[in-house]
Amino acid sequence: MDLEQPTPRGKQNAFLPIILSLVLILGIWLGYFLNNRIRNASVFSQQQGNGNEKINSLLDYIEYQYVDTINKKDLVEKTVTSLLESLDPHSAYIPASDFSAVNEPLEGNFDGIGVEFNIFKDTIRVINTIEGGPSEKTGILDGDKLITIEGKKAAGVGITNKDVFEKLRGPRGSTVNVGIMRAGIRDLLNFKITRDAIPLYSLDAYYMIDQSVGYIKISKFAATTYDEYLKAFNALSKLGMKKLILDLRGNPGGYLNAAVDISDEFLANGLQIVYTQGKASPKKIFKATERGSFEKNGLAILIDEGSASASEIVAGAIQDNDRGVIVGRRSFGKGLVQDQMQLPDGSAIRLTIARYYTPTGRCIQKPYTDDKDEYYNEEYDRYDHGELLNIDSIKLDKKQAFKTPEGKTVYGGGGIMPDVFVPIDTSKTNSVLNKLFYAGVVNTFAFEYSDNNRAKLKSYGTAKNFIAQFQVTQSILDEFFAYCEKQKTKIDPATKAKAGTAVRPYLKALIGRDIFDRDAYYPIVNENDKCIIKAAELLNDSK
Repeated sequence: MDLEQPTPRGKQNAFLPIILSLVLILGIWLGYFLNNRIRNASVFSQQQGNGNEKINSLLDYIEYQYVDTINKKDLVEKTVTSLLESLDPHSAYIPASDFSAVNEPLEGNFDGIGVEFNIFKDTIRVINTIEGGPSEKTGILDGDKLITIEGKKAAGVGITNKDVFEKLRGPRGSTVNVGIMRAGIRDLLNFKITRDAIPLYSLDAYYMIDQSVGYIKISKFAATTYDEYLKAFNALSKLGMKKLILDLRGNPGGYLNAAVDISDEFLANGLQIVYTQGKASPKKIFKATERGSFEKNGLAILIDEGSASASEIVAGAIQDNDRGVIVGRRSFGKGLVQDQMQLPDGSAIRLTIARYYTPTGRCIQKPYTDDKDEYYNEEYDRYDHGELLNIDSIKLDKKQAFKTPEGKTVYGGGGIMPDVFVPIDTSKTNSVLNKLFYAGVVNTFAFEYSDNNRAKLKSYGTAKNFIAQFQVTQSILDEFFAYCEKQKTKIDPATKAKAGTAVRPYLKALIGRDIFDRDAYYPIVNENDKCIIKAAELLNDSK
């Protein structure tokens, strides 16, 4: 057996105080370490049945023990985001920094100076001053260029859209000084603009298709949508409207009450519009009132794969009550209702609290899993298996069939199926046209042409005159193709004629928009829209 060599007695006594000190320090450290481990284990074991405390204890533990320094606020934000995302595709967390931007479009206004702008050649150019807004009242004109903001150069400095918003938006009553360059005037014009509430519109266009058929396009259901609709409806009625096409294509939804108000305009008193119900939300039924002003006239609702939520409420109410004809393609399929709760720090959560059901009792929410990308990209799957081109390719859940009062079969479980199917217009997916749009040359050329010919174009006086009289001539097309070459967007000579035919209506529409805003844009863009043409035919053929 091998034994260690004994230590001389004298040296052992000399090191004894040091050894005792080390043992004492080691004991304190072990006690602290074990106490922490026991305390943390105790906390987690005690709170196994209490989810709230478990999360709080876990966050505290991570903040205290994690190997690197962490920002607990950021960790909480990520935790809340992940928690809500795990529930369904529409429950969501809105950080305080994003709250205003997320809610502005639905509230119907924001504070600013009231201009629509474009950044072209590193310069802010005013496309349109909003009617009645601060800029128009101050004297800013369409086509003006913003060169300075608060005395600092704003042109040629790589300014971005975000920079413009940050510099020009602000609380109503505050002021901003801008230096304007105007065509024909050498020196800068200085304006002091007092910011005010600027309206955000949810109704994109309204005009007469023919002598009796009117057209209204709603892009979202906001707090102001019903008032905007009434204004458009009254204007069209004075022009002789007897039948209406309501375009909800690409409308992602919005406020439930706005959808109910619009539906009420078309349905007789007492007819059901929609009902909602959830685990903690008792069944709530919404019915039409006596105020509807278009309850018996011809009505067509346009929908597509981008129509969701509130749009589907309107389409479902009209379809289930046999009130009008639904034209287009199967809608998105969102039948979940969210409630928004603002938190003390300015952030908010949108939590799904109920499902909504159309009058026949169908829920049109499409299936979903934990994969949100798969849920939102389902539109591409529809294209891949041919649904957007052929009605026979549409997948219907035959187990969720319902009957309307007149005996028509309608389906739940995945969007509103139109009464009359209109396939997607493949001419709008023309590869040459897409190339031009992706390169940005169509929009920028139209803007530059409008800017250089503003006085001449304004001489048309009205959008109606512009639509009837202005033509994109071969000379303008040649100018456009030369512009494309200059921007290094090459067009094969063999496809130039085809490209010219495809791009001509878009150039006219964009030039019209730059001068006469939406009053010129939509009538031109929609002139060959197959869905609108079909809806107008159905209305004119009906009694």
